[in-house]
Amino acid sequence: MSSPGASMFTNFTKLCKGLALVLVVGHVLVHFIPATVTYLALIPARTIPFGWNLITSGYFELSVYGVVFSVVSLLFMGKFLEPVWGSKEFLKFIFLVNFLTYLCVFVTAIALYYITRLEIYLYMPFAGFHGVLAGLLVGIKQIIPDQEVLLVKIKAKWLPSIMIFVSIASSFFTLNSAAYLPTLIFGTYMGWLYLRYLQRRPETKLRGDPSDDFAFSTFFPEFLRPVIDPIASIFHRMLCGRSNATSEDHGYTTSGAPLPGSDSAEASRRRERGARALEERLATERLVPPRNKDELQSDALDSV
Repeated sequence: MSSPGASMFTNFTKLCKGLALVLVVGHVLVHFIPATVTYLALIPARTIPFGWNLITSGYFELSVYGVVFSVVSLLFMGKFLEPVWGSKEFLKFIFLVNFLTYLCVFVTAIALYYITRLEIYLYMPFAGFHGVLAGLLVGIKQIIPDQEVLLVKIKAKWLPSIMIFVSIASSFFTLNSAAYLPTLIFGTYMGWLYLRYLQRRPETKLRGDPSDDFAFSTFFPEFLRPVIDPIASIFHRMLCGRSNATSEDHGYTTSGAPLPGSDSAEASRRRERGARALEERLATERLVPPRNKDELQSDALDSV
């Protein structure tokens, strides 16, 4: 019988192990062949014609500390999220959040150059998996918002907000904050945007999570929400006004009296299933010897 401490560091999914290997290989490549950074990292002045770096820039780290942190974070968060979402959806989330994050970083860097005329924004290499990790942290907020994180005893729903706050605060005391802060902010926002409006829910045939518990204002303290909600509602109408009309044309309503599956109750039930799947998985790891990884993933998916 395996000990609880040992089981925490086992039973990682095959997909997460594969992605972790990609991060390690990417770091080794740029470490031994530094010239590859020019072709793989996002360097705004060279993105045209090297457009592929909008994708490749997220899958390698420039420092050994970065790759260790990214690998460990990916393995643990993927262990929670992939059984609930499914491997295909998990991979889709990572790809889209990574691409959209670095696309926003590229646009921001170009805008800052034209505003300040500082060439550092054009030639600074942007790279790292931390934008995707920020998005995955939003996924943790969604499925187990009231679960307390081990050691720090902070509810999971506050983790993205704390991460952004600490990153912004530390940026005043570091010289290279421009290399990571935009990626973290856009990664968090793109992760929320995808989960809020785009993620397909097979059980309801609808998209996104319309619950009030996952609104944009929930990233902020209670006293700021009356200010944030009116601003967020403007962007909400811009982003999903057309989709709301389409849903109504097909017999769904997103306002008034919603159908089962399109209201906050369904979102709450889904989070309960995610929390239950997590608890059952952790209980299994504590009580039984390690089994085949595919069997563990199948059990978690069946419980959802």
